[in-house]
Amino acid sequence: MACSWHNRVEFVVRYLYDIDNNGYLDAHDFHCLALRNCVLEGKGDCSNARLQKYQHVMLSLWEEIAQLADFDKVPDYDGMITVDEFKQAVMNSCVGRKYDDFPQSMKAFIETNFRMIDLNSDGIINIEEYRYDCVQRMVLEDIKIVDDAFYSLLNDDDRRRGGLTLSRYQELFAQFLGNTNENCEAIHLFGPLEF
Repeated sequence: MACSWHNRVEFVVRYLYDIDNNGYLDAHDFHCLALRNCVLEGKGDCSNARLQKYQHVMLSLWEEIAQLADFDKVPDYDGMITVDEFKQAVMNSCVGRKYDDFPQSMKAFIETNFRMIDLNSDGIINIEEYRYDCVQRMVLEDIKIVDDAFYSLLNDDDRRRGGLTLSRYQELFAQFLGNTNENCEAIHLFGPLEF
C-alpha cells in the first residue's frame, strides 16, 4: 500500500534526504542538502551566513541520524545508513511520539523544510506552495490529485487560515513518521504518495 508507514519512511529517505539518489544516506547527502536548502530558502541567493546555518543544521541531523541508525557501526563502521537502518531508527525514536519528543536535529530539519515550502514567508503553506513542492518530486497528469491531497490535510482551523501553519505542519510531520496507521491524517503531507 502506497501510504503504509514503511513506504512513508522510504519516501523520506528517497525524496528528502538521499539527495544523490544512491540508495543510502551518508554525510555527503547532508552536506549537499545544506547547500540546496540555503539556495532554495534564499530564492537563489546563497549568503555565507545562511549557508553556515544550514551546514550546522544538516550536519547535526546527519550525526544524530548516524548515531540512531547505523546499527552496524562495529569496528568496520561504513559511514552509510541503509533504508532499513533508517526505518529502525525512526521506529525507535519517532513511532508513537509527538513532535516535541522527536530528536532535536530532526525538529530543526522539519522547521527548515516548512520555511522552504512557505515561499512567500507568510507563515502558512497554502495550496499553491503545496503544489509547487509536490510537482518537484512527482510525475503528475492532473493537479486535482494534488489539490485533493492538500485539502485532506486541513482541519477547520487550517481552512479558515488558508493552509498549514508551522505548528500544524510539525504535528502532521510527527504523524507522517510516528503513526503506523496507513490511514492517518498526515499520509498526504508530501503529496499523493504512489510508489
